Amino acid sequence: MTMATTALTRPSADTEMEAVYARILNRRRDNRLLPPYRAAKNEDVVDLLTRYFVAEQPGATVSAVRRVGGGASKEQFFFTLTTPDGNAEQFVLRMDPREAITETDRRREFEILEAIRSTVPAPRPRWLDADGAHFGQPAVIMDVVRGVTKPSDAGIKVSGLGTFLGADLRAKLRDQFLDYLVAIHGFDWRNAHLPSYEIPDADPKQAARWTFNYWRDLWRVDEGETRPIMALAEQWLADNQPDTGDLTMTHGDYRTGNYLFDEDTGKITALLDWELARVGDFHEDLGWTLMQIFGCWEDGKFRASDLFGREEFITEYERRSGRTVNRETLHYYDVMASWKCYIITAANGMAAARNEHNHQDVLLTFLATADAMFADDLCRLLAREPRA
Repeated sequence: MTMATTALTRPSADTEMEAVYARILNRRRDNRLLPPYRAAKNEDVVDLLTRYFVAEQPGATVSAVRRVGGGASKEQFFFTLTTPDGNAEQFVLRMDPREAITETDRRREFEILEAIRSTVPAPRPRWLDADGAHFGQPAVIMDVVRGVTKPSDAGIKVSGLGTFLGADLRAKLRDQFLDYLVAIHGFDWRNAHLPSYEIPDADPKQAARWTFNYWRDLWRVDEGETRPIMALAEQWLADNQPDTGDLTMTHGDYRTGNYLFDEDTGKITALLDWELARVGDFHEDLGWTLMQIFGCWEDGKFRASDLFGREEFITEYERRSGRTVNRETLHYYDVMASWKCYIITAANGMAAARNEHNHQDVLLTFLATADAMFADDLCRLLAREPRA
């Protein structure tokens, strides 16, 4: 649906964005005044789930609650729900902390997962507490899908950052990875039930403008400090917003680390982390996927998500999708990807850790050290130096 506005209420080009993102920004500002956030304990989660299912699944019992490791945007817990007839199923509870490294909306996540599951493998969403009325923070419960996000011998590292898959897994995963991205971009969002999604169709630049405005305002909310490279990047992104000729569903965080796969067969079992999905420009997904931090270098050659060389990825995407990648538009979203990552690590993550509003303050502080890499990316990209 499109945003309903009048001549008196229509936002200026400098401020317009999807209404849900304006609410997210306001929520983040308001949360600054709240006391420190304490990570939920397993026994607290047992109590919350038990009381929740008294109404949702009378007679069912909750057991085997355990925290899922990793993740700085959600607190996650596996649990088993056993119905009175003895049927036991495993689910995962995803709850927002008070502040996350990326701010998103659980209702939108629920809607896109329900809609996209017939197109690509994704977890099935089951229950939603959109405003945190029961769990205290917005939450969603979904089916558990089996699989891993990185090889078992990958060591201790953040999933998706510099992951090396190896030749065998790479050969099994690469076609699935690209074909599923093509399928997402070909998804018929016009006929899907996505009431929380607005469509940037007022003019060709609106898709880029909405994204730019939101991330610029996130930077201002959390940082408030002028840094030369960010000021330069912000001005360049404001001045060079491209037209979007083909509105598609975008994933928003499509990369290795955000899908599950069976390590023996190499079959992708689920695409994860749909919370940044929106209707926009497919080039935005491409720019994100091709970022060097999500890839791997070997023998002087770069592979995006350790699956494709940059030019190979672009050529294969064009062949499989039937779309033409506009190199100037892709360059814009290359810049935007590094700019967004700088905001995520240097502003959003650090603010959440500094305010004691997240369960992963050590991880957030560690990730902030990557801002030098993104600053280097921005310097190189804005100087139009060749990318790997």
